[in-house]
Amino acid sequence: MRILVMSDTHGDTTFWEYIKELLEKSDYVIHAGDVLYHGPRNPLPAGYNPLKLAELINNSKPFFIAKGNCDADVDQLVLNYPIASPYVFLHFEPFKILVTHGEDKREEDLWDMAEKYNVDILIFGHIHTPILKKENNRIILNPGSPSLSKTPNKTVALLQDNKIAIIDITDKTELYSLEV
Repeated sequence: MRILVMSDTHGDTTFWEYIKELLEKSDYVIHAGDVLYHGPRNPLPAGYNPLKLAELINNSKPFFIAKGNCDADVDQLVLNYPIASPYVFLHFEPFKILVTHGEDKREEDLWDMAEKYNVDILIFGHIHTPILKKENNRIILNPGSPSLSKTPNKTVALLQDNKIAIIDITDKTELYSLEV
């Protein structure tokens, strides 16, 4: 099974071309929030078109979406997948996964949540920076952002078999990876 993981797309559509191949080979997509709206503190993405992004998502693989701080109830009117708040809990054998946007969480809080909810992988967004760490057989993952990255790389993550990789979407290089 292949799961594409993304976050903080903020209504941008330009990244979609870069992830098309990854998307076609994936079974599911997990989105850690801030799907359609750019937010008042973010610059307007070059390909800002929330309605088009909603259409691309709706005609894609099954999406699991956690609500971000820039997501609004009205977004649900154009998306065919529910935006869950504050968490999405998934069980893809053999992994238990918790997804949250994490705007009010410190890294220590995320580790505590992973333990409290007894999950193998905790996925979060918000900071637009890729993170992949393992501690005590638990993983925290932030896929970064394919749209408004705060690093030089526009990124997503891929969970495949027993490996998680953070991938630069522009040149398809694997920046970080971990065996799960």
